[in-house]
Amino acid sequence: MTLGDDDETSGGYGGTGHTRTRLPDRPGDVYGGARRGRSSSRSLVTVVGVVVLLIAAIAFANRGGDDSSSTDGAGSQPKAAPTAASGDRPVEAKAGGIPTGYAHDEQGAQSAAANYTAALGSDGMFNASRRRGIVQTIAAPSSVDRLQSGFDSDYSADFLKKIGLNVDGSAPAGTTFVNRTLPAGTKSTSFSSDAATVEVWCNGLFGLAGDDSKNPVTSSWFTVTIKLAWSGGDWKVLESSQKAGPTPVTGDNPISGAEEIGKAVQEFGGFTYAR
Repeated sequence: MTLGDDDETSGGYGGTGHTRTRLPDRPGDVYGGARRGRSSSRSLVTVVGVVVLLIAAIAFANRGGDDSSSTDGAGSQPKAAPTAASGDRPVEAKAGGIPTGYAHDEQGAQSAAANYTAALGSDGMFNASRRRGIVQTIAAPSSVDRLQSGFDSDYSADFLKKIGLNVDGSAPAGTTFVNRTLPAGTKSTSFSSDAATVEVWCNGLFGLAGDDSKNPVTSSWFTVTIKLAWSGGDWKVLESSQKAGPTPVTGDNPISGAEEIGKAVQEFGGFTYAR
């Protein structure tokens, strides 16, 4: 699974914020100083009204005392949005650097799909040995050979040469190869105890960072569909496919230089994704 060539999209905020400050009144200031005073009786009525409202508010807030058996408790609280992150720990272990050991439920399937998508969209897929390790880790036994053959064909020597990589998938001297997939969210389109289909919405970075690079690092948005099977006590991949979008409007962030991009990729590590 390789990334497309869509333009970089940013979620940053442009422009400068302003805080309006109200200046104190000054003698002779036509906007602040020429105000007529209010009568003392009107001020007294205002103060009394505020006090009455305050007392009423306190009484209302304390109505019902400390009765913890009230039926207006957690049941009436608004529920979290269905797309909100759960915060549950997704896995307990890793195999070959890839998170494994997911819960046997729908949330576990979505967490597996997100992490497997990140692995399939990593620079490791461009090296034959690392690619084999990734496939062996995430694929269902019935799909290992088919997936391995398909990926080996996708990442052929001709393809590597076309994008500017060496035959072993490494970057030429003076450049940094970038291929990183960043899941933004997941959703299940089907689920049962032994199978699941999950869509993973992603942002991806792809290209060669270097002063002489003919394939500069670009950003794209795409959705990966992962079909999973419950096998050997974990969720495993049966097959995967990819389509473009949904793609947000491109932001106005200034483009970073090749050195800054290369340094960022080397210094900023990835994540374990959880649904």
